[in-house]
Amino acid sequence: MTDSTALDPEDRKIVTLARAARARNGVPEGAAVRDDNGRTYVAGTVALPSLGLSALRTAVAMAVASGAGALEAAAVVGEALSLPDEDLAAVRDLGGSATRVFVAGVDGAVRSVVTAG
Repeated sequence: MTDSTALDPEDRKIVTLARAARARNGVPEGAAVRDDNGRTYVAGTVALPSLGLSALRTAVAMAVASGAGALEAAAVVGEALSLPDEDLAAVRDLGGSATRVFVAGVDGAVRSVVTAG
């Protein structure tokens, strides 16, 4: 486990935004990404009969659709202890392999920090 209070304020912000998205929308996961200009994009899990996206892939898609050129960091809040390769690939596509991804529990406590690599 990582002490969430030890996070940089901008990193703590995306964890908080991801947690809020999960709670507000009543979805299994919430995610937030920060682009290279400091803008944030927040999303929840998409579970439609014709479309299923994780919260992180949805947040990355929102960043791309809004014109983001790169990502600095990402956060996911949910029950999972690790992330699927597809989620990390989406972050890597926009942010590169060194982009940090904070994986937090539903209480907002960061369980791990991984790279998209």
